[in-house]
Amino acid sequence: MPTIHFVSHDGAIQDVEAHAGLSLMQSAVDAGVDGIVAECGGCCSCATCHVYLEPEIYNSLPAPTPMEQGMLSCVLEPAETSRLSCQVMVTEDMEGTSVRLPRSQF
Repeated sequence: MPTIHFVSHDGAIQDVEAHAGLSLMQSAVDAGVDGIVAECGGCCSCATCHVYLEPEIYNSLPAPTPMEQGMLSCVLEPAETSRLSCQVMVTEDMEGTSVRLPRSQF
């Protein structure tokens, strides 16, 4: 199980032992990470699980689908490495990666 460091907008870090094969969103929700609202439960229809990935991880993933791109156009503070955590599956290669959370999901 890779350890993922969820970093809140104020710099607080919550380490999560994530299960490979689950989404980042599910791992965060299971661990009670503040800042991941996940209103739609992972259906890619609300953008309340928006995160910023490290460039190396972002670049190693398949590109966002058109549906995810549409949802990302609705987030408050998008960045080049923005993703919806419900669309990112945890892999063993993510060990030690930091996932930054936006100031707000709304």
